[in-house]
Amino acid sequence: MKSCGVSLATATTAFGDEKKKMAAGKASGESKEGSLSLTAEEREALGGLDSRLFGLVKLREDGARTKTLLGKAVRCYESLILKAEGKVESDFFCQLGHFNLLLEDYPKALSAYQRYYSLQSDYWKNAAFLYGLGLVYFYYNAFHWAIKAFQEVLYVDPSFCRAKEIHLRLGLMFKVNTDYESSLKHFQLALIDCNPCTLSSVEIQFHIAHLYEIQRKYHSAKEAYEQLLQTENLPAQVKATVLQQLGWMHHNGDLLGDKVTKETYAIQYLQKSLEADPNSGQSWYFLGRCYSSIGKVQDAFISYRQSIDKSEASADTWCSIGVLYQQQNQPMDALQAYICAVQLDHGHAAAWVDLGTLYESCSQPQDAIKCYLNATRSKNCSNTSTLAGRIKFLQAQLCNLPQGSLQNKNKLLPSIEEAWSLPIPAELTSRQGAMNTAQQAYKAHHPTTEPVLGLSQTSIAQQSLPVHMITSGQVDGLSSPAKRKRTSSPTKHLEQLHANKDNLNPAQKLMLEQLESQFVFMQQGLQKGQSSHLSGPKDEQSPFSTGSAQYLQAASTGIQKQTGLRTMPSNSVTQGDALNHLSSHIATSGGQQGIAFTKESKSSGNRSLEPEASRHAADTHNGCTIIVKGLSNHVQQLMAEHVCNSNHEDCTLPNLLMSDNPQISALLTEKTSDRVGTGACDKVNNIHPAIYTKTNNSFASSPSSVISTAPPSPKPTEQTTTHSVTSLNSPHSGLHTITREGLENLQNSKKPDLPLINHKPGPRIIPSMSVSIYSSSTEVLKACRNLGKNGLSSSCILLDKCPPPRPPTSPQPPLPKDKLNPPTPSIYLENKRDAFFPPLHQFCTNPKNPVTVIRGLAGALKLDLGLFSTKTLVEANNEHAVEVRTQLLQPADENWDPTGTKKIWRCESNRSHTTIAKYAQYQASSFQESLREENEKRMHHKEYSDNESTSSDFSGKRRKGPFKTIKFGTNIDLSDDKKWKLQLHELTKLPAFVRVVSAGNLLSHLGHTILGMNTVQLYMKVPGSRTPGHQENNNFCSVNINIGPGDCEWFVVPEDYWGVLNDFCEKNNLNFLMSSWWPNLEDLYEANVPVYRFIQRPGDLVWINAGTVHWVQAIGWCNNIAWNVGPLTACQYKLAVERYEWNKLQSVKSVVPMVHLSWNVARNVKVSDPKLFEMIKYCLLKVLNQCQTLREALITAGKEIMWHGRTNGEPAHYCSICEVEVFDLLFVTNESNSQKTYIVHCQDCARKTSGNLDNFVVLEQYKMEDLMRVYDQFTLAPSLSSSSS
Repeated sequence: MKSCGVSLATATTAFGDEKKKMAAGKASGESKEGSLSLTAEEREALGGLDSRLFGLVKLREDGARTKTLLGKAVRCYESLILKAEGKVESDFFCQLGHFNLLLEDYPKALSAYQRYYSLQSDYWKNAAFLYGLGLVYFYYNAFHWAIKAFQEVLYVDPSFCRAKEIHLRLGLMFKVNTDYESSLKHFQLALIDCNPCTLSSVEIQFHIAHLYEIQRKYHSAKEAYEQLLQTENLPAQVKATVLQQLGWMHHNGDLLGDKVTKETYAIQYLQKSLEADPNSGQSWYFLGRCYSSIGKVQDAFISYRQSIDKSEASADTWCSIGVLYQQQNQPMDALQAYICAVQLDHGHAAAWVDLGTLYESCSQPQDAIKCYLNATRSKNCSNTSTLAGRIKFLQAQLCNLPQGSLQNKNKLLPSIEEAWSLPIPAELTSRQGAMNTAQQAYKAHHPTTEPVLGLSQTSIAQQSLPVHMITSGQVDGLSSPAKRKRTSSPTKHLEQLHANKDNLNPAQKLMLEQLESQFVFMQQGLQKGQSSHLSGPKDEQSPFSTGSAQYLQAASTGIQKQTGLRTMPSNSVTQGDALNHLSSHIATSGGQQGIAFTKESKSSGNRSLEPEASRHAADTHNGCTIIVKGLSNHVQQLMAEHVCNSNHEDCTLPNLLMSDNPQISALLTEKTSDRVGTGACDKVNNIHPAIYTKTNNSFASSPSSVISTAPPSPKPTEQTTTHSVTSLNSPHSGLHTITREGLENLQNSKKPDLPLINHKPGPRIIPSMSVSIYSSSTEVLKACRNLGKNGLSSSCILLDKCPPPRPPTSPQPPLPKDKLNPPTPSIYLENKRDAFFPPLHQFCTNPKNPVTVIRGLAGALKLDLGLFSTKTLVEANNEHAVEVRTQLLQPADENWDPTGTKKIWRCESNRSHTTIAKYAQYQASSFQESLREENEKRMHHKEYSDNESTSSDFSGKRRKGPFKTIKFGTNIDLSDDKKWKLQLHELTKLPAFVRVVSAGNLLSHLGHTILGMNTVQLYMKVPGSRTPGHQENNNFCSVNINIGPGDCEWFVVPEDYWGVLNDFCEKNNLNFLMSSWWPNLEDLYEANVPVYRFIQRPGDLVWINAGTVHWVQAIGWCNNIAWNVGPLTACQYKLAVERYEWNKLQSVKSVVPMVHLSWNVARNVKVSDPKLFEMIKYCLLKVLNQCQTLREALITAGKEIMWHGRTNGEPAHYCSICEVEVFDLLFVTNESNSQKTYIVHCQDCARKTSGNLDNFVVLEQYKMEDLMRVYDQFTLAPSLSSSSS
């Protein structure tokens, strides 16, 4: 392992110099500092320690020596920095950050990393720094920043030794953010890697299966779970969790079979789960739900009782018990159970609804109204509009009742106020209280109880961490915060501990600290939860894990601190438990989109410190997502507000400084001088690498065209934080706690100013290096061999001087509000001559015009659009495949959630398939139905024309749902010139610059087909059909012609603003590249984003320029045809390469293989544009060097390279694992090669699966001489103007 490059020898020399300078008059200081010098042996040991060893360095047992050495090194470095008044090399701060990270001192690590970032302009070349920074962000739940840091590590160094750990953490974070596609990809990348990582393979497989489940892909989930059960030596806890998930899926999921069969299977799976883990309160609860659904009331009640006895009572359990009592006509018992539920979780919407229904059935409408109102105030309430109607109905009833009739009527149940203050019956609480006491006593005398899933103090490479959340055995000794609020025992316990404060052992002292902190929270009234439970026979929705809530509550109250060299006792919260909270019992949502911990924001400065598991992830964007902090041997649950809330501008971190050394703190917080390229930040916590924006002159920059500015880093705000469980990021240290005093310090921390924004000049197109693109290939390869890798990824085709790509910031200065609805550039054609007029091409491709509408094109060119009509298509190929997107019919300028209660960015669009004939039938029937509705409306309007309220009410309903479902026929492939000969021939009438195939179209030089890009695709629409927001693949231009007969409405945003839309997507937990989203125009207006809005009529051609963001909705019934075009311009090529690299950073496949395309263009095209030529030539230079370097490395390692030339029309190759483009040298498994299936891997993925490549053959597709010849022959052609002169 390499260090980050800090010179400890230099440090030691500096120590010696300082001692000489300060010899006089400081004898006491000298003697102290003399012990800080590092021996040669210590320097050598420290030289190999950096962030890459996090989780692998043992700091206990035999690792105590390493811990002592790290502590000494930190003191040495702090002393040197203090003496030098902070004027030391940046590498000192980087190494100091590494040392503090290994010691799990995250505040100090954060401060040191910040200082390194502010001093080191090319910090992004240091993968170890980025990795350490990502770990610190992950620890503080700053997922927005952790994701960026980890992605940059993989971009800068795809072969990074801890890549598996990064993929695992990215998978978990994307899972919490509900970006399930990205999460799945990273889990799969972690699974194929044979290197060590925090979780075992079976635990990663569980996460993958659970991802299928929460996406409602139940058959895939069932298959994955069952495959997992076939694993040999499957840990008991994992087995129990898998069986539990299978049981709940059969009960709640849309699996095949009748209800009786599904419930039978569900009960069998849950019983098997309980055989593997009899103490799982969650499994008992699910079993009770299953029994309840088939009418086995007594069995259900027994199971619920077992759930309460085995684990902490949850609101879900009590709510279900209430439903059971209500069904048995025991209203008083039902009332008490519901009260238990809402006292445990004040925001439990389902319990409030059920309680309201109970009061209503007992003719107590006033109490019912109060319950319904409480339900509507919960963020987890999914039927607000229905409840609002019910409340109005009951209020109307009350108004019509005779005065005093309610007072004279005997009440069957106590009022809600009376019920709230009633003591909870002893039978409901005594058994659990007794069990808690017994468990605490047992565990106090048996600290070395069997560790959970065999978690012992072994190295991370050897241990298998549990996948399940906190076990019932662990929870039994921990009291619920909600329950504590109702009973006095915790307060008495706190008083007893205070009375014996001087005689407490370390574990009891820790318990005292936890109870003190909890007492503060209770006093502040911060006990709101967010769990929701829709129960009852009519609406048996899946509960989000009660266990998750229990885990969080337990984590905040009763963890015993482990000391010495013992193994982890079973009552400790282990990392796997926390991870489980990300897997299993979150998984118990059984298909809800869950894994989310949400908290209500309050108008005051206080925030809930006890987020509970919410089973409605659709609400997570309203709150803040919480996840466990780390993934090493122990776990810490940060019971606090998510560091990055839904608005990333307000990302927060505690004011983390080196508080034990005020002088060091002062040095680390003092404002750094503005250095060109450093993106220096004012405050220590403004630490994440700069955000880059493009210059306005796109031609003056490199292919990446990125400019650094300082980041909107996480800024400290008033944030309440309690570290109450072992650090999840912690490799081996004990519990990291913050006492009440520390909490108050964090709460009182001041908000620093936002960092200054320092704009860097744009990098040059050609890097300032000794290799010239005008040199011959031989000279280039020789020079590159001497230069070496230069610290960059071997696959990057951007400049050496460029940092990883970043979205552009919003152009400055912002546009005035009256410029945010600009007129759309439109050209009106009258004849064929107008269509072929050269300035038309120049106007469309001008970067200043993000979109151009060419009106009347079909008429001017006499195009027969009837060839693309539905009738003609059916006659030509009625069985041709059509991809169908099922959507909700909504107004074009709005996007509501399915309930119609709030505007959102997420655009629902479910995929299925049909044929042209069937869709044509649907299209026609939709039109006929619309005609009928229109006639009915006319009759209705004529009948009630004087009733204005009716009209306005109808408008409101149409606007806010429930929404009608529509089907959009999309991506219909018209590439087959045999099937669609007439249609494709008609398109040859178009001007050359918009044709599907032309010499001036980059995509025509690919040499193979990319469906929908260099081929035609057809879209069949009904009103409301939506193409969600997007940029075209690799930022290529696109052409779209409306066939008619209806119109389409377009929304267009210039390419400069895509970074702003990317930010909006992140705030809404959406993936800009992969998710379906429909922008909220109000958000864009507030952010000063201009939006072009126009109508495309039949015969109009819309030209979307390179990189333009757009979204489209059909107004009427119509068909459209579309394809992509790549003009031979520097702007187009630059934007395509930028997106190619951005896709690589985001782990998204680039549809256009830019390396393959660049070599083909070099072979086929004479380029006269100097800027375009330089960019293509530089790409060739980089690839030529990469091919040579890799080939020589393989030969040196004794790996044979086999010739496998390309065939005509052979597509470009991509890695089957990570989906990056693989050029020239293909890594194929021996099995795949022998079967001639040729499943390609990139070098990095091949080495992850087989370190020495024994299982791979290397196939060569180009001879080096051929590539050198193409490189040499690609020269700048004279321009037409110079040649004519």
